[in-house]
Amino acid sequence: MGEAPSNSIPRHVAVIMDGNGRWAEARGLPRKAGHRAGAESVREAVDACLEKGVKFLTLYAFSSENWNRPEKEINALMKLLEQFLRTKGKEFRKKNVRLRTIGRTHLLPESCRSELAKVINDTSSNTALTVILALSYGSREEITDATRRIAEKIARGELEPDQIEKDTIVEHLDTAEFPDPDFLIRTSGELRLSNFLLWQLSYAEFFITEKNWPDFRKSDFNAALEIYSRRQRRFGRV
Repeated sequence: MGEAPSNSIPRHVAVIMDGNGRWAEARGLPRKAGHRAGAESVREAVDACLEKGVKFLTLYAFSSENWNRPEKEINALMKLLEQFLRTKGKEFRKKNVRLRTIGRTHLLPESCRSELAKVINDTSSNTALTVILALSYGSREEITDATRRIAEKIARGELEPDQIEKDTIVEHLDTAEFPDPDFLIRTSGELRLSNFLLWQLSYAEFFITEKNWPDFRKSDFNAALEIYSRRQRRFGRV
């Protein structure tokens, strides 16, 4: 199969990385083993994006609802995040990948925030691909925070209510500096958005696979991109 033409490659891919726990449980392993295996799929997704020319990759790494999981699992996830940042940070610098985040990251442990800040700073000038980690992220929370910031501007007299347009909201979202995703991939067969990028995914193409995230490798990512290349995006037009 040949390379898809460049205009059929999505500029921005978003991924709901679902099924790490189920992958582990099916193998009689602790859930944290599934999260570790999922980190390898992240590496392969990044490599696929670099090879195909995708410019932005947003990964739903830890949702605002995930704070309701057992404390033991949350602690394991935070340790895995630190390990991921220490390891992948070096790879990102080498591969010209920039790291950014969205979400209420101030709720993360200080050690995670410190490691995040270091990698974000060290990769800030990289240009091949921007990887956006959604951490402590929920789209309803994001829209709530954006609404609050807009209301504060109105209260200070910096903005009039009748000046609020769609772009006003966009400018106050966590994703203000990034283009909206063109393509959403969700693994593990679930058919819902799970409070992920509700505003930004309004016109995205969806791809759902039954594979759990640890089994979703570069060949699967490339196959999904090939399916995207055959879609016709009309944006309401005929």
